Amino acid sequence: MLANILITSAGRRVSLLKAFQKELSSRFKGSEVYAADYDPELAPACHVASKSFRVPKISDASYCTELLEICRAQDIRLVIPTLDSELMIMAENAEEFKKHGIQIIISAPEFVQVCRDKRSVNTFFQSRGIEIIREYSKQDYKLPLFIKPLDGSGAANTHIVFSDNQISQHQLQDVNLMFLQYIDKKEYDEFTLDLYYDKAGKLRCVVPRKRLEVREGEVSKGVTCRNSLIPFIKAKLGEIRGVRGCITLQLFKEKTGEHIAGIEINPRFGGGYPLSYLAGANYPAWIIQEYLLDEVLDDQFDCWEEDLLLLRYDDEILSHGFKG
Repeated sequence: MLANILITSAGRRVSLLKAFQKELSSRFKGSEVYAADYDPELAPACHVASKSFRVPKISDASYCTELLEICRAQDIRLVIPTLDSELMIMAENAEEFKKHGIQIIISAPEFVQVCRDKRSVNTFFQSRGIEIIREYSKQDYKLPLFIKPLDGSGAANTHIVFSDNQISQHQLQDVNLMFLQYIDKKEYDEFTLDLYYDKAGKLRCVVPRKRLEVREGEVSKGVTCRNSLIPFIKAKLGEIRGVRGCITLQLFKEKTGEHIAGIEINPRFGGGYPLSYLAGANYPAWIIQEYLLDEVLDDQFDCWEEDLLLLRYDDEILSHGFKG
């Protein structure tokens, strides 16, 4: 039986795709990991996949219809979405795909919607007893401050402001921009945590990754840390209805104390997840075990290596005969 996997909006997710290839091949001989993208010729992961497919833009009304046709034609059993802008449409169409024996590994639409809006995320954090970063009124703020879009992704359209003359009229008038308390990196470390939730919404693993250096909103240097964030998250977020698979959580943690403040949640694999995978937190294998082999998972909080340093660098993929 073929149990192919499709990674959508594959882009630069080469490491994630390779992880799924390795874990799938050891359990389902002959099955493949495919990739889909709006422009597969310019997506590195599409060149590494066994086969790649061109799909419409996510905003196109035919996106899910064409994606479903690809899945049915290619014996796809699992779909792994990776881009913030596609998560909502995938969550809303997950039941339709399931009718055809195809499972999209995505949380419930209600949770995905919460994650798309930074103020909704803050409300969720507070409901779970997690402190948040203070949001200022645009008529009454304290410098320095951090400007961030309400529904942004990565580092797009974010700014650190140290003086009033750095704030434009556009920023003051744009209701989509939030003015937030600036957190001094001399006093706080920023962490991304890779969390794995099983089918029932129970937390099975937490891997804190300290962000040592970030490029374009994605970690370029990071290290795994076994610290107080693990019991903190287990206590606050040990079970979330409708959440499944990998989600990434961003937090600030005080360097010399235990003060913690939530930043955001992304219900997908983060760009820095390969560090957690290489450390031993094998989320691709657990997805295959749960959704293809129907196995029940145990807690895996101690399965990974601490103090593992990741240093990312650019590599090249060459494609001959490209006409542009």
